Parts: sequence; structure tokens; C-alpha cells
Amino acid sequence: MSDRHTLGIDCGTSGLRGVVVDAEGTVIAEAHRPFAAGTADPALWASAMDAVVAELAATGPVAAVAVDGTSGSLLLTDADARPCGPALLYNDSSAAHLAGPIADLAPPESAAHGATSPAARLLLLQERHPEAAFALHQADWLAARLTGRLGVSDDNNALKLGWDPVARTWPDWLDRFGIDRRLLPDVVEPGTALGPVASGPLAGAVVVAGTTDGCASFLATGADAPGDGVTALGTTLTIKLLSDRPIFAPEYGIYSHKLLGHWLAGGASNSGGGALLRFFTTEEIEALTPELDPDTPVDLGWHPLPGTGERFPVADPAMRFAPADIPEDRARFLQALLEGIARIEALAYTRLHELGAPRLASVRSVGGGAGNPAWTRIRARHLGVTMAATISTDAAYGTALLARKGLARV
Repeated sequence: MSDRHTLGIDCGTSGLRGVVVDAEGTVIAEAHRPFAAGTADPALWASAMDAVVAELAATGPVAAVAVDGTSGSLLLTDADARPCGPALLYNDSSAAHLAGPIADLAPPESAAHGATSPAARLLLLQERHPEAAFALHQADWLAARLTGRLGVSDDNNALKLGWDPVARTWPDWLDRFGIDRRLLPDVVEPGTALGPVASGPLAGAVVVAGTTDGCASFLATGADAPGDGVTALGTTLTIKLLSDRPIFAPEYGIYSHKLLGHWLAGGASNSGGGALLRFFTTEEIEALTPELDPDTPVDLGWHPLPGTGERFPVADPAMRFAPADIPEDRARFLQALLEGIARIEALAYTRLHELGAPRLASVRSVGGGAGNPAWTRIRARHLGVTMAATISTDAAYGTALLARKGLARV
């Protein structure tokens, strides 16, 4: 194995994956270790990582490694990196009662708001563990086990904890909220070399600052230039666009991650697969897809929603979708819904451009709807840009690419 091969490690909600790529981005080896969904025991994350690293290192030398983790999963450690207790995961709402004080203190554009705010969870954790020396995210702690270097995070993992990626500082409102500033990590840009692996089968490999699982998945698609967009066609419709400047629009739920010298701006519509499943089963959609005629629009101008309220690209909590002009032909009905969601997608990218992001240049698609060829043609007509091929949807692959970019800077 070449000494230019890089390893990406993705610690998810139910397991840990590792992917090794060569200098061209070709997957050379991969490994996976499962653990129980929602595992908050750092020792289980560590055990899974050790097993994956041992398996992949046995296939040949690795020049660099990076780790991604679930966004906002947080733990406290002592001065020797020993966890003070279980982590509080990204979806833990035990500190929801602190969302109000954060709303009063933090600026609207901060990503620290909400019922699952990592800043709120940190306040709980520091009260439980006054002996703690470091507050670390899942990816931070796993990377620190490789380098022995504690107290370092990256722009993406730190964002929801309250980090200001524009001013590049921990803001003063965290002090007023009661956060012990001594616990907060130093923050570097994803892709920054942190130092060599201290020991073990990867000894000597460069550890590169990682990212969140969501940003890693974006990188995995192959999107890497301003104007490149990635649409996730899942239960909801999620839009991410690489930008040359940050976009913050809290009224639309838009915030930006610093990523490889650019910014990753995004928002999420309530539309998407959930709106389709309001009227069709998955089996019906699959059966009707061959009957669709993307080149002959139904063009009913719909904004399909699964329930009440829309966030982006229109902010209207009372918005509802109650179509009165439903075509009798079920295939035409389905096509009208798909066209409506495609129209929302196009408007979303237009909205980001209006807010200062680059004009959309290409779109890569992920999620369950990405495999529907008729919908892809409908979306291409509305977007008016190249529907680029998605290289991968594997976060570990994206993190391996990040490690490769970091290695190039060394």
C-alpha cells in the first residue's frame, strides 16, 4: 500500500466505519464495527475504532487519518483524556429547559440554539463533573486518542457549541450563560494537521482535524467548488451549497460551516419524501415511476408538504398543502407532486444565491429519491444545471478525502 493512502473514520449512531483511499480517491480497503444504536459510552466507540484501525492498518501503511463524528455529541474528560462519564449525544434533549436562556443571550445566527443545544448540555455536564479538564466532541476525543493531543476541535464540530466561525472565537455570551471557558477546546479548520499518531498500528501517520458526519457526507459526493450543491432527497428536502462566503439566515434555519477554505451553507424544507408518503406508498411510487412523462409537465404549481408549516425556502409556520385539483390519473398526480418538490428545490438554491451564495453550478443527489430517474429529469428541468454524478454517500469516504487534503498541506 502506498504511503500516500489516507484513512477516514466515521463514528455514527450505531457503528464505526473506516475507509482507506489512494491518492486518486479510489477505495482500497474498508472495515466496520457495529455497536448498539445510541451508544453514549466512549469506551465502546474506542473499542470499535481500535478494531477498525487494526484491521485496516494490517493491509498496509497509511499516511494520514481523520475522524468525523455525530454533530453535537459531547463528553467531558479529565486531564489524561479519561471520560468523566457517558457522553450526551447529538439528539439528547435533557437540557431543553435551557433553550430559553440561550435564546436570550446568543445572537440569532448562532447554531447553538434549540432543545438539543450542545452549549446547554455542556452546562449540565460541567455541573455534574466539576473535576473535568476538557469538553470534547465525539470526533475530537477519538482523534485525541490517536495523537495524545487534548483540547482541540474543528470549526464544524464546534459550531453548535457556540463557536463563531466568522470571528473565529468563543463568544462572550457563553460566559454569561455560565460555561466554564477553561473547558472549551482550541478550534482549527477541518483538514489542519494536528500531529502524528503517537503509537499503535498507525504510528507516525499524520492526524488531520476532522469534521461532522454531515459535512463528511457532503465531501464524499465529490462536490468541492463554490456553486456545487448537494440535495438530500429523504423524508425532508435538505439543501447544501458550497459558497465563497458564509450565509446566516436564522429565519430560514440557514447557517454555514467553514470547510476547506470555503463555506457550506444549507437549509431544509419540510417538503420531501414525507409529502409524497402522505398520498402514496413507497411501493406505489416505484410502480408508477415508469409511467411518468418528465418531458410533458403537469405543471400545477404545487408546494407539497406533509403537514402544517414550512421553513425554507419559504418561512411560513401556517403554510398548508391541500390540493383541490388532483388529477384522476395516479401517475399524473405523482408527477405533479414530484414537480412541486423540484420547484421548491430550485427556489431553495435561488434563495441561497439571493442571500449571497454563488449561483448554482451543479447538483449531486443523495437519499432515497436520488435513484428515481424520472424525478432526476424533472429536477434537471427545474434546476437548469448539470446533475453531476455522486461519487459516494459514505461519510468515512468523505473523511478519507479530507485526510488526503490535509496531507497535501503538510
